[in-house]
Amino acid sequence: MLSYITIGARDTAQSTAFYDAVLGAIGYKRFADYGTFIGYGIDGKSDGQSVWVCKPFDGNEARAGNGIMVAFAAADRAQVNAFYDAAMKHGGSDEGPPGVRDSYGPNWYAAYLRDPTGNKLAIVHNKPA
Repeated sequence: MLSYITIGARDTAQSTAFYDAVLGAIGYKRFADYGTFIGYGIDGKSDGQSVWVCKPFDGNEARAGNGIMVAFAAADRAQVNAFYDAAMKHGGSDEGPPGVRDSYGPNWYAAYLRDPTGNKLAIVHNKPA
């Protein structure tokens, strides 16, 4: 089990609006806001798996990693759709709209996108509809 992930942000305000919307669609809530880094957890709790969105600590510009993708689990297909829709409304860009990906299995329903900084994200539901 992961403790947390950190996602770099160029524009903290824009990224906060983006992640408030997309993570809110799957039950995450903001539990910390320190200006340059923002913490999210399931139901707003910092224990368990959390997500931090921040400017890099080394002071260099945030940039998307080639080959790196963060995938979030959805409770159902409606959450996949809600996450993707929130992303598109808050500065995200499409990398593959919600749908079944037969090459990954008969129940793999997912969407792929990029956040405002260019980080690649996925939202996945892998159970029968």
